[in-house]
Amino acid sequence: MAATAQWVLHVDLDQFLAAVEVLRHPELAGRPIVVGGNGDPTERAVVSTASYEARAYGIRSGMPLKLALRKCPAAVFLPVDRPVYEEVSAEVMATLKRQPGAVVQVLGWDEAFVGIDTDDPQAYAEQIQRDVLGATGLHCSVGIGDTKVRAKIATDFGKPQGTYRLTRDTWVEVMGHRPTTAIWGIGNRIAARLDALGVHTVLDLAKAEEVSLVTEFGPRMGPHFRNLGRGLSSATVDDTPWIARAHGRETTYQANLVTPEEISAALRDLAGQVVADITAEARACQRVGLKVRFAPFFTVTRMRKLVEPTFDVDVIAATAGALFEGLDDARPVRLLGVRAEMIPPEGGYDAPRTTGRGGPAASPL
Repeated sequence: MAATAQWVLHVDLDQFLAAVEVLRHPELAGRPIVVGGNGDPTERAVVSTASYEARAYGIRSGMPLKLALRKCPAAVFLPVDRPVYEEVSAEVMATLKRQPGAVVQVLGWDEAFVGIDTDDPQAYAEQIQRDVLGATGLHCSVGIGDTKVRAKIATDFGKPQGTYRLTRDTWVEVMGHRPTTAIWGIGNRIAARLDALGVHTVLDLAKAEEVSLVTEFGPRMGPHFRNLGRGLSSATVDDTPWIARAHGRETTYQANLVTPEEISAALRDLAGQVVADITAEARACQRVGLKVRFAPFFTVTRMRKLVEPTFDVDVIAATAGALFEGLDDARPVRLLGVRAEMIPPEGGYDAPRTTGRGGPAASPL
């Protein structure tokens, strides 16, 4: 079911993985905690979540664990425990779905949009916080907006454990002077291209001439970015369970892969994992993707359409191998990934689905 709501709430669990670990290990409360990889900061892996205490040392998600260790040698490093996080996340989402009149669009383990019709969104948001805390022992922040993008951005102003409202009436006052990267959906690369057009702030983007944005970004994305500068996006919250378009597996190797035999074996192993994933979906692979990170840190991706859809590990592994050979690059390999884009389900990607999304994920506006 999809509904255009009077208010959109963005519910975001505070330091989710770290907070779950503190619930499991109360003695860690107040200490800098880093969750990532196997919990060994000497291995190649990245930070999944850092507690607020760890963030005070400059540790951020996506940072190599080795760098996090250098920034805070006293930090507690813990492995990612996916089943536990999935179980807690399921209880959080169930709590949101029990709210009166709520339409819940799950975005990942630790966040969701909630569409509501109410005269008091502040009271509703505070009730969500109490109910989530009571059900799970976890704190959350809630952004209140009249569009998804405003609700999403508002959450950051409310963190931690707070609420914040951002609407059409307050958008320019709150956001106008901020850099374009303050907008959800605009990263550093897009911001750099906007800077080249003389668009430096959110207000600049809101007032930018559409023709210049279309020239730079195209007829679809140009107007889209301009709308983001005004805080405009959909207010429709859709609880239709998410349907995966692809499954991918990747591995960062503790020792670089050097020989063709090592690379071939690794690709076959990844292809086998991917085939297990798509077999569970009962949708064959129609396009194979390859991701390679050469040492020290240069990443490339490639994609190839298959002659016909398949579940055959040999075909997928061989296609990934051919893509790798086409790179003609002899540098040592730090990471490999194989991705299988599946044939669409019957009815297309808008068809209802009985299973939902798991793990951190992005969502369209």
